[in-house]
Amino acid sequence: MARLYGLYEAAFGPLRVLAAARHVLTHEEFAEEMADERVDKYVALDPDGAIVGISTFTNQLDAIVWISPEYYAARFPEESARNAVYYLGFTLVDPRFHRHGAFDSMVGTIVERLRAESAVCVWDMCSFNRDELQLEAGIVAILDRTGGAAMSILDTQTYVAADFQVR
Repeated sequence: MARLYGLYEAAFGPLRVLAAARHVLTHEEFAEEMADERVDKYVALDPDGAIVGISTFTNQLDAIVWISPEYYAARFPEESARNAVYYLGFTLVDPRFHRHGAFDSMVGTIVERLRAESAVCVWDMCSFNRDELQLEAGIVAILDRTGGAAMSILDTQTYVAADFQVR
């Protein structure tokens, strides 16, 4: 578990100062999510069988404490009735394997499942990942290669500061 959390920390730790919302699970929270049977884990392995990537994914939306299952049920009533609304918690790949197809492989496997169930997948993405790292564009490219999907922004959260310092 320590090695997996190390990969997680390397991938998400920088967001502590790059995103207003908390995007980094503590070691304890990470361990709980890894042990939670309601959350599926997709892994990418190196040639020696070591985990070099992991994605978390669930259709048990109440397993994700920071989202509103009611919001998604209201937005996607038919899919919710079939238990076909999924939340993609996180996807990470060891930086040494960024160019080895691990991310594409995990996402491709998830997309196959979503297509088979005519499901909806939701996730959140901070503006740094979206705008600076261009992760949204990368996901669109993967989806286009695997048959496409209609993507839309469901909601945004804007953090505002009122600075009352005398200048």
